Amino acid sequence: MSSAAAVDVEERRIFAMGGGGFTMEPNNPLLDDFVLGLSPVKEPHVLFLPTASGDTTAQINAFRSRFHDRTCVPEHVSLFRLQDTKRPLAEIVLEADIIYVGGGSMRNLLAIWQAHGLDRLLVEAWEAGTVLAGLSAGAMCWFQGGVTRSSGPPEPISGLGLLEGSLTVHADGWALDDGVGLLFAGRRLERVVSSRPGAGAQRVDAIAGELVRHRLEPELLEGQSHGALGGIDEAVEELRRVQRLRRGMAGGRG
Repeated sequence: MSSAAAVDVEERRIFAMGGGGFTMEPNNPLLDDFVLGLSPVKEPHVLFLPTASGDTTAQINAFRSRFHDRTCVPEHVSLFRLQDTKRPLAEIVLEADIIYVGGGSMRNLLAIWQAHGLDRLLVEAWEAGTVLAGLSAGAMCWFQGGVTRSSGPPEPISGLGLLEGSLTVHADGWALDDGVGLLFAGRRLERVVSSRPGAGAQRVDAIAGELVRHRLEPELLEGQSHGALGGIDEAVEELRRVQRLRRGMAGGRG
């Protein structure tokens, strides 16, 4: 993104995911490939912000593993180790075509962003047409509010306010299963997509004192076998397979 000039509001894209992507589905790249396809640039510059996790090495390595062999230029910024960054933060952020925010603590993410002025830079990038994406805390932050457990019990917290309503708060907001993402054009919902069969989303509104829930049926993303397993699902299936083998061996000895 070579220019910070504002673009028409309907050309601004935010993709909010309940969960999934490279940090949760190592063998399922559908959501991450969808993110790459949102940029009109042939080889987009993808900037990863792992702030919400405390810039953990695990998240950074997972990002590199997913994007290093794709048609893009991946980069990450660690605000906890900003002294290792060779370019000004504003330059890095405003040159990105896609900014991808990882999950973790929304409260800590916002506090650290504000301390570095990154919250203002992200708004400027969005207004210039940079695609914003994220999951969990990295998705809630774009809305007017979300729910955080950073201090223990769940409690509401204000976000950047680029999108109206809240994510995960079950009134006047959105609720997403893991693997589901909402794509916004400006502030208008454009698409609901999923990398997992059976996963869903809801829009919840408070109308005349009543909660009105509207289920949204996601569009199942194509690109690989929908039966493919990853992460915890794969581990559970392997344990089941071993248990079946053990039962068969025990039956043979009997």
